[in-house]
Amino acid sequence: MTEHDWNIPEPAVLNRVRTRLEASATEATEDVLATIVSVEGNAYRRPGAKMLFAADGTHSGSLTPGCLEDALQKAAADVRDSGTIQYVTYDMMEDDDVWGLGIGCHGIIDVLLEPLTAQYQPAVDAFANREDIAVITVIDSETGVHSRGDRAYYDPVDDRFTIPAGGSDNWPEDALADPARKMATHGRSTVLTITDAGNELTVFIDGVPARPELVIFGSGHDVEPVTELAAKNEFHVTVVGFRGGIPLSERFPYADETYATSPGSIEDVISLHDRTYAVVMTHNFVDDLLTIETLLNSPAAYIGLMGPRERFEQLLGELSESGATVTASALDRVYTPIGLNLGGGSPYQIAHSIVAELLAVHNEQEPAHLQSHAGPIHGRVAAEILKEDS
Repeated sequence: MTEHDWNIPEPAVLNRVRTRLEASATEATEDVLATIVSVEGNAYRRPGAKMLFAADGTHSGSLTPGCLEDALQKAAADVRDSGTIQYVTYDMMEDDDVWGLGIGCHGIIDVLLEPLTAQYQPAVDAFANREDIAVITVIDSETGVHSRGDRAYYDPVDDRFTIPAGGSDNWPEDALADPARKMATHGRSTVLTITDAGNELTVFIDGVPARPELVIFGSGHDVEPVTELAAKNEFHVTVVGFRGGIPLSERFPYADETYATSPGSIEDVISLHDRTYAVVMTHNFVDDLLTIETLLNSPAAYIGLMGPRERFEQLLGELSESGATVTASALDRVYTPIGLNLGGGSPYQIAHSIVAELLAVHNEQEPAHLQSHAGPIHGRVAAEILKEDS
């Protein structure tokens, strides 16, 4: 870990948290985890963003573009010395030069800083297993049962709360389950105040979602920049190649997984589900035909295909002649030609176009210039998600 690891993606921060927790079993790590709880006004990162501070002064991740890092480093040292959780508000609304940097940070940011202990293990375990989870932390309590820093975890799949060893019981699960599920599955975070037995309990619900899964079919050199950019944009990347003799893991070092198989045996090596984003880059008509047939019959959320629209129409014609039925809902998930029109033509420019489209679809955004956009740039905020019907 170096002091310059501020720009690593959020999954890399969580992976580092996991590594440091493993190290803490045999050594005194004294790491401090900082998480944005809420923001008001302009903010570089939104609630849920994390930064890990080590005792040697190095850090991983970022909460601001440099406005608060010195102050956060000092606060982390205070948490390390006291061994207690801290909830700190940084108000930069009055003067964005207050920290002596003047680089446009103009908002109020609430940050939770905590000693990194085994209490956080369920979160990193869920992340490693590619499972959604909500981390629920008490910010303020009038109940007499809970105190700041008390924690519970919520698993939206099993609809189950877990309390870390030594933690407080008697959580108002009925009131917390629905917002915790929404935050976990949407990857959003919020502060929520509820009334428990006539007393107010304020909690921070931090949704830690599984990484979206990108499966790339193809093993040409143009796949490499797509794997790199997708990995750096927080996708779990799998490359499936149909040509033997190619060392896929060596050619694609940014891929989390690689498999060599035949186009007719795709589902023997990977699972396709409603969180799968598939990109077909085989540049071979027969391989594309068999791959597209499998993908159209799967629940994959996104099916991107290289090449002109006419080529896809030819593929559909072949499928129709073979007796295959393609539904309208399946066609709605197909993006071809793949990518956004950014005007580029080099391998990396094409890769940027593809990954930009993946992000837009995943984040439920219509691509547009931000200068013409009114309101928050981060899409639906937690408050809007909480209002949705379960």
